[in-house]
Amino acid sequence: MVDTAKKTPVRKSAAKPAAVKTVAKPAAKKTAPAAKAAGLSVPVLDIKGKELRTVALPSELFGVKPNEKLLAQYVHVYLTNQHQGTASTKTRGKITMSTRKIYRQKGTGRARHGAASANLFVGGGVTFGPLPRTISAKFNKKQKKQALCSALSAVAAAKTVAALDASSFALKAPSTTTLAAFLKTQTAKKNIVVVLPKVEKNSLVLSLRNIPGVTITDAQSLNAYELLRARRVLFIEDALAVLDAHVNKKEANKSS
Repeated sequence: MVDTAKKTPVRKSAAKPAAVKTVAKPAAKKTAPAAKAAGLSVPVLDIKGKELRTVALPSELFGVKPNEKLLAQYVHVYLTNQHQGTASTKTRGKITMSTRKIYRQKGTGRARHGAASANLFVGGGVTFGPLPRTISAKFNKKQKKQALCSALSAVAAAKTVAALDASSFALKAPSTTTLAAFLKTQTAKKNIVVVLPKVEKNSLVLSLRNIPGVTITDAQSLNAYELLRARRVLFIEDALAVLDAHVNKKEANKSS
């Protein structure tokens, strides 16, 4: 008797994949912790031009990326606002002179004219001459702050900034010779900006104001245009804190 029962197919077991050889990874080297980025600092100079120490600059002012387009706009606005707009000329109707006919109408072979106040003649009126007007351009406070920070960062990147020791520059009597000798130790001979905490009539100001090529300003009046045209910027050490407090609107610490 033939067995008609169907044979169940025998499933072959899937071949086991070959063992994957794992390559041992080399042990990670212990790296030293990343060094902290060094902050911006400038040397503090004494009256003889020697470096006494270094002082850190506020990163909010001296550590931003300069915005060249904003600086170009600031310079345009600054120079535009320097125009007084007081130039004035007289038109033909404002000239004071005789209104008689200067020569007869016909028979002279010359052009017809009625009075010597015509714009063609010397002493006559001016055609389309300048008149008093207001020349101004606007720049909002936020843009001014950004432009100032960009200019400060630009001069800091160019390494044209230095600080002055306040006690060393506290002269007992005005001495232009002493300050001129100090400025000779600097890299720039002209377009030097000296930033003070406050401009007062003291020995330092009286000594600096006679030296050509030196601009004296206080920290709160410092602007981007003066910084951009300066070849050397010298901050009295106390002026850095005043500038930081002024720009960032920080309240000065008052001793009780």
